[in-house]
Amino acid sequence: MPHAKLVKKLVIFGGGTGLSTLVRGLKKLPIDITAVVTVADDGGSSGRLLDEYDIPPPGDVRNVMAALSDVEPLIEKMFQYRFAISEDLKGHSLGNLMLAAMTDITGDFASAVQKMSQVLNIKGRVLPAANQRITLHAELEDGTIVTGESKIPVYGRKIQRVYLSPQEVQPLPETIRAIEEADLLVFGPGSLYTSILPTLLVQEIRQAVLSSSAKKVYICNLTTQAGETLEYSASEHVQALYDHAGEPFIDTVLLNEGDISPLLDIGEYEGFPRPVEPDLEKLQQLVTEVVEKDIAVITDGHIRHKSEKVATWLFECMESEDEKK
Repeated sequence: MPHAKLVKKLVIFGGGTGLSTLVRGLKKLPIDITAVVTVADDGGSSGRLLDEYDIPPPGDVRNVMAALSDVEPLIEKMFQYRFAISEDLKGHSLGNLMLAAMTDITGDFASAVQKMSQVLNIKGRVLPAANQRITLHAELEDGTIVTGESKIPVYGRKIQRVYLSPQEVQPLPETIRAIEEADLLVFGPGSLYTSILPTLLVQEIRQAVLSSSAKKVYICNLTTQAGETLEYSASEHVQALYDHAGEPFIDTVLLNEGDISPLLDIGEYEGFPRPVEPDLEKLQQLVTEVVEKDIAVITDGHIRHKSEKVATWLFECMESEDEKK
């Protein structure tokens, strides 16, 4: 009797809207998903909970959990509900408060995420990049040091590098194990300096990624981001990843095919997001493979990746890698 085909394992790194959008497409496929999520957020509800409860910021983790959940839409809507009236609760999301409460009950943020994942019946695993409070710093091109994830994009100057404090941040053992067992490692889409790189700045995570024999894919952002990557081309995004990792590690870059300018309401304002320039010649010097697909769509007035199309392509990547072995 033939053995059942093993489920492919994918680990994706990042945070914010980009990661949440993509995992909604991935959860519909027969794969094992682990999302390693940044905990460097210090703004809004997350920032207030940092001060009040001394826990890692739950915002990005909450969004990815909601995206991977398999519950009635009303339950997900409740988890994402943000209070707007009460002065004490104004700005807080119910999911953030639930994660803070569960951390207080279990005494551990990672345990809280695990317990809430069971409640939400999520497809896959959500692992915080660290199980403790961390702070993201940026050194700008003029030498200015900016402290705090929410403050970094405000300065509008080119970022030289980002780094964490404390530097000796310990990841969860499950995160390292997931990376070691992965068939595919995926980075992005998402804010380069404040969502993707903070996960790689955790030393043991970075070492596990660099040591992994799995194929590594970078899903390039569709547009530049004010305060972070304003005039960055696709190759500059990849080079920033290499500079922070200490060596090249991406095998494949996924770009949008064609010009997305007609989809954007581009004004003449300084700092306005622009399409990321697909400088193919430079990219091909940095990675083995560049893939272009029609993956851009306007959703609720924002340009996003077509999650199901990107997810299907990632699944095909894993299948083709399997055929090579």
